[in-house]
Amino acid sequence: MITQLITFMIMAYGFTNILVYGSIFNGPRNFIREKSLDEGSLIHHQWKFLIEMLSCMMCCSTWVGFFFGIVFYSPINQILGVTPWVSWFFDGMLASGSVWAINSIIEWFEENRPNKN
Repeated sequence: MITQLITFMIMAYGFTNILVYGSIFNGPRNFIREKSLDEGSLIHHQWKFLIEMLSCMMCCSTWVGFFFGIVFYSPINQILGVTPWVSWFFDGMLASGSVWAINSIIEWFEENRPNKN
């Protein structure tokens, strides 16, 4: 069970990292960013929400956790044995917290990398 939990966290980090920073999604992110700037659009607020979500590791990972919990595997359901609706919500919280922790550790190492001088 611990292996499945760690796998869930690493998969959530990887998927979120690709959505937020991956060059493969530059086109869709630029399209959404352009749509979010068009204030005449009927769904301007939805585009704005989407681009803000895709710009934030913690925000995006919450939705990734919801998606993973519904589609693939719900670690909270396995650990706590609660109903799927409740477990899916907490899957999002678990993904957000674990992605934030992993991302913070990686950013710390990137900032404190020794100089080659």
